[in-house]
Amino acid sequence: MTIRTRISPNLWFDFNAKEAVDFYVSVFPNSKVMRTSHYLKDSSGPEGEIMTIEFQLDGLIFTAINGGPQFKFNEAVSFLVECKDQTEVDRYWSALLEDGGEPGPCGWLKDRFGLSWQVNWTPLIDMLLDADKEKAGRAMQAMLKMGKLDVAALQTAYAER
Repeated sequence: MTIRTRISPNLWFDFNAKEAVDFYVSVFPNSKVMRTSHYLKDSSGPEGEIMTIEFQLDGLIFTAINGGPQFKFNEAVSFLVECKDQTEVDRYWSALLEDGGEPGPCGWLKDRFGLSWQVNWTPLIDMLLDADKEKAGRAMQAMLKMGKLDVAALQTAYAER
């Protein structure tokens, strides 16, 4: 299923959009390149080079633009990847760090293109929002000590008495 919305992410790359898109499409299921446009003569980029790539990741549509070095990604924008279990957390964490990514705290990382991701275990949100503030606090304290999320450790911290 493709999700086409009025608003979609447009990612600016320093003339490595194809490499990035190929990487992301390989990481996420239900993903593909949809359309590619090229710079024309007398346009803002090198004639014939890829200008934009429309693609989908797990059904959500994105656009990548080969805009040049003017703008860089930072942590002010990140993509949240919901994972059902430790196996999924491990898979996405490893894949997104491949070839030069940087791990961060609390399930965050930067991939080799500088894009920030949050690799999250889905039940963690409910734990952190639990009406029992002690349980929520234990889960939060456990998470704050982690890089990649450890599902068993989060479950243990949350359940402790």
